[in-house]
Amino acid sequence: MVTTGDSTTPRPETQRKRKKILRAAIETFGAKGSANGTLTDIADQVGMTHAGVLHHFGSKQNLLLEVLEFRDQDDVAHLADRHIPGGPALFAHLVDTALRNAQRPGIVQVYTVLSSEAVTEDHPAKAYFHDRYSTLRLEIDAAFRELCAQENVSDPDTIDKAAASILAVMDGLQLQWLLDPTAIDLAKASEFAIEAIVNGVLHPPPAVSSYVHPTRSEQDEPPPAAEPETEAETEPEA
Repeated sequence: MVTTGDSTTPRPETQRKRKKILRAAIETFGAKGSANGTLTDIADQVGMTHAGVLHHFGSKQNLLLEVLEFRDQDDVAHLADRHIPGGPALFAHLVDTALRNAQRPGIVQVYTVLSSEAVTEDHPAKAYFHDRYSTLRLEIDAAFRELCAQENVSDPDTIDKAAASILAVMDGLQLQWLLDPTAIDLAKASEFAIEAIVNGVLHPPPAVSSYVHPTRSEQDEPPPAAEPETEAETEPEA
């Protein structure tokens, strides 16, 4: 947490103001992005001045990073040890996260907008998202290995791809849901995808290409006629 002045715990009134600013920042950055959402926009929402917002966070970059930290804290606030579980329980937690995300569109939107922007050069949140994805892939990878050991399945070579796929599916479904909430059941679609990926690691399915069968017209077509053999030309006798 970025603080001004001494490093003691902020007073309750200061904490209240900071949380109010953070919630306004979530709404602003989620709607306009980090480049177009300004500190003045945020200050106007909370009835403060631009300087007042800077007093609490120091800079727009600090505020942006604290928005992401606030989002992470909100993710685990309901957990006993305030940390995501390990092992097979992690997969159930990811499904539960999707269910909770469906009830907090503001948090989902700011995460989606900022993660998309973070691929650009010199974005202040680029390191945050790089580290976040790296950490989550490692944690999901470890959960898969523990699950495979529990189910007496030799570690397949699909674990690393499965870990990346779970994150990709969750983020991709969130984007579709934000574009049209009526078209996507975020919780159920996420649960279906996560279960399919987990089961695909434990019980590898046939290749998708194995489901492609020749059409009737292709079956009825006669095989191509063989080209007639040509006699080798002989040199005329002298």
